[in-house]
Amino acid sequence: MAEVEGVRQRNLSRLLRIVHLDGPLSRAALTGATGLNRSTIADLVAELEGAGLVIERAPDPSRRVGRPSPVVAADPRVVAVAANPEVDALTLGAVGLDREIRVRERIEVDHLLTPDETARLIADRIVQWRAGPLAEARIAGIGLAVPGLVRAVDGLVRNAPHLGWNDVPVRDLVSAATGLATTVGNDASLGTLAEHLFGAARGIDDVVYLNGGASGIGGGLIVQGMPVGGAGGYSGEFGQNRPGIAAAADRRADDGTLEDEVSRARLLAVAGLTTADEPALAVALDAAGPAARDEIDRQRRILATALANAVNVLNPSVVVLGGFLATLADDDLSGLTALVAAQAMPANMEDLSIRVASLAEDRLLIGAAESAFAELLRAPAA
Repeated sequence: MAEVEGVRQRNLSRLLRIVHLDGPLSRAALTGATGLNRSTIADLVAELEGAGLVIERAPDPSRRVGRPSPVVAADPRVVAVAANPEVDALTLGAVGLDREIRVRERIEVDHLLTPDETARLIADRIVQWRAGPLAEARIAGIGLAVPGLVRAVDGLVRNAPHLGWNDVPVRDLVSAATGLATTVGNDASLGTLAEHLFGAARGIDDVVYLNGGASGIGGGLIVQGMPVGGAGGYSGEFGQNRPGIAAAADRRADDGTLEDEVSRARLLAVAGLTTADEPALAVALDAAGPAARDEIDRQRRILATALANAVNVLNPSVVVLGGFLATLADDDLSGLTALVAAQAMPANMEDLSIRVASLAEDRLLIGAAESAFAELLRAPAA
């Protein structure tokens, strides 16, 4: 009996995950995707619907060939709250199990957020949202995307240097403040997950992702279809590498790391801004003068060297750039690719694609929400 129940739980998980990642789908499509028979699919869908995790709706009336099959979709009332604390703002959102963002808010700050303040702001916003846009929602949990080293085993923020957080149990602080299950991950690692599942790297098994944010440059890896976290969960810190800089005139920081040279703060300065989200920064840079053009070109040259190193070491199929790195790439994507190719091994450049993160400014929220949904997707019956 226990074995039969275990199989059922795995099938429920499998079905909910398919609907979450690929839905809405007809029952017939779910039958084909799982290999289960129609009656089993109907039974599993009924259980998930009873648990408030999926909904069924009438089939598309334009598709009249054969017997109509009801369409199964993730219940939009199931959401995860996602948060990304940064040096200049706390960005929050409520992401549905159907992958739609229900509400999004950026709270700009003129000081470094403390872990306690972060927990309080998240709790306050959830209270407000429950009285408004999330009045009918079921919150499955909270996911935090933190710009720093996060210990995989327990979510402890070991070091978020730009925030000044060291060995902070922020997961426990947020959970205590909200009463909700909370997960914490590195922001770039969660961005990698989001782009791999839903964005520019969807369906790609070997991916290098670099994320440029207010706190610097992080990254993530997908190798043979699996995320690579490292022994403690700290892999992907591309921003701490020291790329070769061919022209001495391009150097701005003595013995600087990649994130010292390729820097959002430097772009804000030449654009005449003190703070901005990514779309506003891109617009400002486009309207700025020759000094901005020179800085963009300088940063692109150094970024190209760092990317060539990553391509040579990891031989990915796709490199995805997010945040302000996407702005640098979008300026001339083919030109950036050529700069990388000039420094990389020719064989490693074969069929390589450099892409801009397609989830744009929502990538970290979607990745954090995916982390929060993980337990629900693993054991929906629980």
